[in-house]
Amino acid sequence: MNDPALPILIADDEKQILLSYTVMLRTAGIEDIKTIHDSRKVLDFLAGNEVSVIVLDLNMPHVPGIRLLGQIKSFYPDTPVIVMTAVNELETAVECMKDGAFDYLVKPVEKSRFISSVKKALEMRNLRGEVLSLREHISSLRHHILTDELKNEPAFSSILTNDRKMRAVFHYIESISGSRSPVFVVGETGVGKELISRVIHDISGVTGEFVAVNVAGLDDTMFSDTLFGHEKGAYTGANTKRDGLIVKASGGTLLLDEIGDLNEFSQVKLLRLLEEGIYYPLGSDNPMKSNARIIAATNRNLQELLSEGKFRKDLYYRLVSLQVIIPPLRERIDDIPLLLDHFLDETAHSLKKKRPTYPRELESLLSNYFFPGNVRELKAMVCDAVAQHKSGMLSMDNFQKFIKEKSEHIEPVITTSVENE
Repeated sequence: MNDPALPILIADDEKQILLSYTVMLRTAGIEDIKTIHDSRKVLDFLAGNEVSVIVLDLNMPHVPGIRLLGQIKSFYPDTPVIVMTAVNELETAVECMKDGAFDYLVKPVEKSRFISSVKKALEMRNLRGEVLSLREHISSLRHHILTDELKNEPAFSSILTNDRKMRAVFHYIESISGSRSPVFVVGETGVGKELISRVIHDISGVTGEFVAVNVAGLDDTMFSDTLFGHEKGAYTGANTKRDGLIVKASGGTLLLDEIGDLNEFSQVKLLRLLEEGIYYPLGSDNPMKSNARIIAATNRNLQELLSEGKFRKDLYYRLVSLQVIIPPLRERIDDIPLLLDHFLDETAHSLKKKRPTYPRELESLLSNYFFPGNVRELKAMVCDAVAQHKSGMLSMDNFQKFIKEKSEHIEPVITTSVENE
């Protein structure tokens, strides 16, 4: 996503050209543009302001653009510079390319060529930032895994686990927490995708709200209205203007759950939001900027949806650069006793009952079960058993009955034998 806080700088001594280029970019949805008509002020401006792309005229009085290019690339090597030149300066433009210019444009510049060049420069700037961020993530992740230290241990307290796979997930989350890139959270139903998303939000340092919305079943109009809001009169019954959830999540995090069920038209709108940081409220032709971090979550296999043509490849690759994969409960069976004790305490307290004890065989029964509903299913199972419990030791029968009658799994593996005894 383009950082909405970083403007594009255009430097040209002709004010009419500055106005023309500004209009071109704004019609393309690029709103934050700074202009300078005195070349002597460019370096002073850059000293106090970070920009995403610089468009620089080579033929300016006072300080020639070619001299500015060398100074800019020396002090700000990661900022793409597009140079503008007259037809008789093409050799100079080629030299500029050798000196580090991203592209050159020949005046008078065609609108499509100008917009295309700026967008490509923005993409390159973003890719460089993502590569640098990824390197930092890898370095940080390596340190965390070797030491098994979490900087934000209390933030993970809502997720009960002693499992090494889950600890690795926690380390990865810490390593990406400072990035503003979208995060893709993958896991089966009931593994705790929203809990993980909240942790990402909590340790990211953002000041805005955490806002979650399930997009499954939303048609394109409902998706746009829910996320982006609408203008007065956008449709029958829209008597007042209403902001969408993207505004509520401003400066914070927006979780889009069940992203695999998003329809094709809404996928296009989400892609625009991720790539350009802009969206359109229903009934409006004016693009709006968003600085909310996007987390997308799903329990579906998006690669299968890609092969079936039901999910856009460009959106998929935009999402998966930072991917958190949560292991299912059956792959971390050592957590079952820990979770069982926690849910027994929690349920007994909520039902105002004495916490029951359970037979040792119960752990074996649960450890050999497939758990298609994962942690959520285990919690429901414990609640059901404690609700029916009268006195004495917790009955195994209630768990076996729950597994047989209420599980989504057709043929669970069930055993009451205790291994290694």
